[in-house]
Amino acid sequence: MSAAAEFPAPGHGGHATLAGAARALVTRDLRLLWRRRGDALQPALFAVIVVVLFALALGGEAAALSKVAAAVLWVAVLLAGLLALDTLFRGDAEDGSLEQWMLAPVPLAWLVAVRTFMHWATTALPLLLAAPLLGELLYLPRDQLPVLMASLALGTPLLSLIGAVVAALTVGMRRSGILVALLALPLYVPVLVFGAGAVAASAQGFDASGALLLLAAGLVAAVVLAPLTAAAAIRIALS
Repeated sequence: MSAAAEFPAPGHGGHATLAGAARALVTRDLRLLWRRRGDALQPALFAVIVVVLFALALGGEAAALSKVAAAVLWVAVLLAGLLALDTLFRGDAEDGSLEQWMLAPVPLAWLVAVRTFMHWATTALPLLLAAPLLGELLYLPRDQLPVLMASLALGTPLLSLIGAVVAALTVGMRRSGILVALLALPLYVPVLVFGAGAVAASAQGFDASGALLLLAAGLVAAVVLAPLTAAAAIRIALS
């Protein structure tokens, strides 16, 4: 099913709007997600496996696990998002939908932003909601949970936006999974440092607002710049 085929176009029974285009793309993505729900669960299951492996590797000792709980959760969420990153635009490139996006009567950057939001909602958001339960598994001190949730709420959309740019740069390449990881991981490191660092600072009695504000500033900049950059990369890759 072509994404652009669902967009109402002037002169063909409707007037295309940003909201209408977003609604059409979200509806299409949800239908595809339901059809491939087995694949959609893989990032979340992968993150759970990472958490369980860390718990087993440290022997299940509460004292040892509580010290690294926030860092482990951040690494698990980061790797889960990275696992699904190569498929962000791959399916649309293979079935010709990206060419339809470029011809759609709405900005390409808007469609990229909507697709990136769906990537975050289907990979990071379930893990964000499950973070309190996973934190209990790792004996995360409960007074650190609010800071962890705040850092994940700010950091995971930033990871998805950065990943969208990387995925767009490699969309024209075959078997680019390893390349996507190599390009994305160095860009993810600052987000990981500030996200996990905010929780570590809170655990040591310091003010974590500085790291959270840096994440918020990065998120605002990425919301503005990442869709435009990814759209430009897609146009170059398909030209």
